[in-house]
Amino acid sequence: MSFFDDLAARIEAADSVVSVGLDPDLARLPEEVRDHDLPRWAFNRRVIDATHEHAAVFKPNAAFYEDADGWRALRETVAYAHGKDVPVLLDAKRADIGNTARQYADVLEYADAITVNPYLGEDALQPFLSQEAAGVFVLCRTSNPGGMDFQHLELAAYDRRLYEHVAERAAGWNDEYGNVGLVVGATAPEELEALRNRVPELPFLVPGVGAQGGDAEAAVQYGLNDEGVGLVNSTRGIIFAGEDSPEWARAAGEAARRLKERLNEHR
Repeated sequence: MSFFDDLAARIEAADSVVSVGLDPDLARLPEEVRDHDLPRWAFNRRVIDATHEHAAVFKPNAAFYEDADGWRALRETVAYAHGKDVPVLLDAKRADIGNTARQYADVLEYADAITVNPYLGEDALQPFLSQEAAGVFVLCRTSNPGGMDFQHLELAAYDRRLYEHVAERAAGWNDEYGNVGLVVGATAPEELEALRNRVPELPFLVPGVGAQGGDAEAAVQYGLNDEGVGLVNSTRGIIFAGEDSPEWARAAGEAARRLKERLNEHR
């Protein structure tokens, strides 16, 4: 089965399109996990225990694991999530050429999906795209304000903006490889709608609903494809919902449940 087949099954089983981001910022971890051999893993395990029944996917961001202990924590996290029957999407935004791209793509030996940067073009993404069982989410219209610096540039030759061109190229890659989605932020709902109309078949990963205050209704209405497959991500709004509270894990679980119910109102 492909990642998106597995994801569709997980969405149905959990009745959820929530992506729980796992970004264990060492400066914000609770005291009770800081003395652990792998504090990021200890934190993630508690979060997974509290949230897995509400999660369609777990999404660790590679930036929070890029040291020796961090990679160990990440592998433990992925294995534990799989033990809860929840797939893992690694938010790494990778892309490069030649052998470097092939090395980056090796992470898909244990993660189920990855985010990639399309700026270097198809040859830089081919090592990811060619792994048919994996999901590949292409950055398209991101939720940060600076995304407009390049993503909104008009392409006169194509009569569209750059992010729209990225979406159409990604749809073409999906026609060939069958494993492509898009990253489209919830902070620009009109553009989210326009992209859905342009590429109705692609699943979207929609960040920005939590701490960034994106539009939850639009995230669901336009983030899911015709088959109801897509993801709406929250990270800090879930994993740090109970920051400085002794009941921090329970607070994370409650935050995930509330987001699931809020999103399900619009499904």
